[in-house]
Amino acid sequence: MERLVEIERFDSEESGSELSLRPDAWSEYIGQEQIKKNLGVFIEASKKRDEALDHVLFYGPPGLGKTTLALIIANEMNANIKVTAAPMIEKSGDLAAILTNLEVGDILFIDEIHRLSPAVEEILYSSMEDFRIDIIIGSGPAAQTVKIDLPRFTLIGATTRAGMLSNPLRDRFGMSFRMNFYSSEELSKIISQASNKLDKEIIRDAALEIAKRSRGTPRIALRLLRRVRDFADVANELDIQHSRTKFALNELGINSLGFDEMDLKLLKLLASAKGRAMGLSTIAASLSEDEGTVEDVLEPYLLANGYLERTAKGRRATRATYDVLNIDFINEDGTLF
Repeated sequence: MERLVEIERFDSEESGSELSLRPDAWSEYIGQEQIKKNLGVFIEASKKRDEALDHVLFYGPPGLGKTTLALIIANEMNANIKVTAAPMIEKSGDLAAILTNLEVGDILFIDEIHRLSPAVEEILYSSMEDFRIDIIIGSGPAAQTVKIDLPRFTLIGATTRAGMLSNPLRDRFGMSFRMNFYSSEELSKIISQASNKLDKEIIRDAALEIAKRSRGTPRIALRLLRRVRDFADVANELDIQHSRTKFALNELGINSLGFDEMDLKLLKLLASAKGRAMGLSTIAASLSEDEGTVEDVLEPYLLANGYLERTAKGRRATRATYDVLNIDFINEDGTLF
């Protein structure tokens, strides 16, 4: 099984519709302005000193552009980037093989870096800090430790669960950036830019409609754009109109707030508790989903926009939840708000 995807340069030939819609330069990347501003300074400084960029950590909910930023950094640094995911690095030997194949200035991007095993993570400590790995050859009294020097490289890690990173690993990143949800205006620009790449013009109101229903997430916005384009193509429309967009999104079960069937199930479940908190395991079992999906996919947007809250006792519906569901708001003691 192939463990490593190697991208020689971001401007190399790409496959897949998702990659084709990714921006490849700062000028095309929309949103995350403060992160772009700071990274631009650090990249320029590294290029002036002719040295590898310091290690970078991106964290935040899925779909906000962590991988895209890593690819743009590689393009800006004129560097090769090797892309893998932590679950694919099963043994310390797997990581050692990747590291020893790096060249000076290369970038190693590890997605879901919080899922590295402790044994693999140990290899990273010395490689990130001292650019050296220690490999044990043999076993028992005859075992020997061989030190292998590594070229100066940049590790870019991405995670949706920053709290699960160990302190020693987190501390070895010279830069750490939290990715934020996008505004509707930013998503609208991303959608319009992507529609040009798809050779399917979209009017501004239609782009805004998709943006409002995209949960502040570019990945969702681009997925919805493709599905709306399908509806427009089947209707033989030359461009994507607002009315067709609303019709398509309603058919897909995405309401005006971007909630789908699973979001509404979660909110209704919390509201049914009548003000009482509900544990994560109970929620996951009730929705027939695993806890990770609830915590990483469903909750972030709802939390950020005040539709649920986490308490010491568990998750609890808020006033906004009851307003969305058009039912009376219940206090924790069961009285009406």
